[in-house]
Amino acid sequence: MPEHQDQKRYMFPKWVNYLLPVVVVLVLGGGPYAAVIVNFGLSAKTLNVGYAPKQPVPYSHELHVGQLGIDCRYCHTSVFDEGFAALPATSTCMNCHSNQDGVNGVKKNSPKLAAVYESYATGKPVEWVKVHNLPDYAYFNHSAHVNKGVSCVSCHGRVDKMEVVQTMQPLSMSWCLDCHRAPEKQLRPVEEVTNLGWKPPMQAGETLEEAQLRIGMELKSKYEIHNKAYMTSCSTCHR
Repeated sequence: MPEHQDQKRYMFPKWVNYLLPVVVVLVLGGGPYAAVIVNFGLSAKTLNVGYAPKQPVPYSHELHVGQLGIDCRYCHTSVFDEGFAALPATSTCMNCHSNQDGVNGVKKNSPKLAAVYESYATGKPVEWVKVHNLPDYAYFNHSAHVNKGVSCVSCHGRVDKMEVVQTMQPLSMSWCLDCHRAPEKQLRPVEEVTNLGWKPPMQAGETLEEAQLRIGMELKSKYEIHNKAYMTSCSTCHR
């Protein structure tokens, strides 16, 4: 084979030259794009335990729930009946913080409550920042869980001990599946779901973990939580 023909075999076609701008754009744009994706994908707002956003009103669950003993359902009224846990209307706050029967509202002059009184006067809701925010492609129903004995504590932690509410669990798919595969580790009597300090009563010689598994298995049967195939099916959460 002539030498010039042999060299021609190893020459790139001219159209390859047009790939250079594309490569440059991918290199220069790929770095920022990857940084943005990693930043949002691994953001505490969507994944990390410990996310505690600043709220427009510094509401303390430790005070209201832990010290005053206000039940979760007083504010989150829909949790046993709907797929979501409703945030309280400003009027709920004003049940304690407004003047009633000649008695001054609790902490009425506190600057921390300015946004509450403004909301009550204008009719515009307080713009609370969501702490536990599942992606839209994941179906979750609060009532389906609490009515089967899954406590607020399992997902939200001991909010009665939190001055500022934060995420205590990753809320990832693998974390959800761990519970769906062995719900007995989390179950408690439905009437104790909002009792955040509840502990399973132990029998002689039992550890706390053993007591939980014993009661959990009893409740699993009582509440008919037995279809593991459904509990772990993709369509259960992705509809």
